[in-house]
Amino acid sequence: MLTRRHIRIKVFQSLYALTKTDESTIEQQQKSLKQSIDQSTVLYLLQLNFFYALRQWAIHETEARKKAYLDSSKSTFVDPERFIENPYLMAITESETLREAWKKFKINHWYLNEKYVVKVYKEYVSSVSFKGYMELEKPTLKEHQAQLLTLFHDFIAPNDDLYSFIEDEMLSWADDFPVVNTFILKQLSMLDIKKSNAFDGWSCLVDDEDRKFAAALLSKIALNFDRYAKEIEGKTPNWDQDRITDVDRILLIMGIGELLDFESIPPKVTLNEYLEIAKEYSTPKSSMFINGILDQLSKEFTADKRMKKAGRGLL
Repeated sequence: MLTRRHIRIKVFQSLYALTKTDESTIEQQQKSLKQSIDQSTVLYLLQLNFFYALRQWAIHETEARKKAYLDSSKSTFVDPERFIENPYLMAITESETLREAWKKFKINHWYLNEKYVVKVYKEYVSSVSFKGYMELEKPTLKEHQAQLLTLFHDFIAPNDDLYSFIEDEMLSWADDFPVVNTFILKQLSMLDIKKSNAFDGWSCLVDDEDRKFAAALLSKIALNFDRYAKEIEGKTPNWDQDRITDVDRILLIMGIGELLDFESIPPKVTLNEYLEIAKEYSTPKSSMFINGILDQLSKEFTADKRMKKAGRGLL
C-alpha cells in the first residue's frame, strides 16, 4: 500500500504546481492527483510484468541451448529448466488476474524494450546466487521463494538502467519506485502459491480511504491556503518572509492545515511527516526550521483551543 507520507508528497506536488501558474485550477490538480495515484498501480503492474518478460526470455534461451550443436553451448545443469519452472515465478507469470490487468493497462513496455530484460537476465544467470540455486539437489518451496526474492531485490529493483527507463516513461514514477518495490518484496515474501487467487486485489495499491484523504487534503489546503499562510507571520523572526522557499512555505501550510482541520491526525504525526518530507525535498536546514515552526504553532493552537483532535480515522 502507498504510505500516507507518499500521498502527502503527491498532494505537495499538486499544490506546488497550483501555486506556479494562474491557469491551473483545483479541479485540474485533483484530476492530476488522481492520475498520479493511479499511475502508482500501473508501475506496480509494470514491475511484476518484468518477471513475465524475464521468464519468456529464459524459456527462449533454454530452448536455444537444447538445440545447440556444440556441447560448450549446452546447459551444464542437471535441471536446466529449474528457473523457468520456479513455482513462485510461474505463479506470477501464469496469474489470470495479473494477465487481465496487464491487458487492461496495456503493459507491453518490456516487449517493446527487450534490451533491459536481456541485460538483467545476463547479469542474473552470471551470478553466484543463480548458480547456487541451479546446483541445489532438490530445492524446497522456501528455497524457490528465496531465489525469486533475491532476483527482485538484487537484480531488478536496484538496476540503474531500469530506473532510468521508468523515470523517462513517467516522471512521477521516480518517487513511486522505492515505495512500489518495497510493496512487491513484501507481497512476494507472503505469496501463497497454493491459492489460485493469490493475486486478486493486488493491482490496487491505494484503498478508498487513502484516495479520500488525498482529495480532502488537497482541497482543504488549496481553498484555505491564504488563511493558513497568515499563521506563519511573526513566527519566523530570524527569517525574512521572502527568504522562505516556496517548498518550505507549502510544507508549512500543509502542516498547519493538518493541525487545524484534520481532527483525526495526531500533531506528532503531522510534525514528523513534514519533517521527513522536508529532508527529502528541501534544503538541509529546512527540516529543522519547519519542525520548529510547526511545533511552536501546535502548542499555540492547543493553548488557544483552536486545535481539536479526536479519533484515528486518518492515521
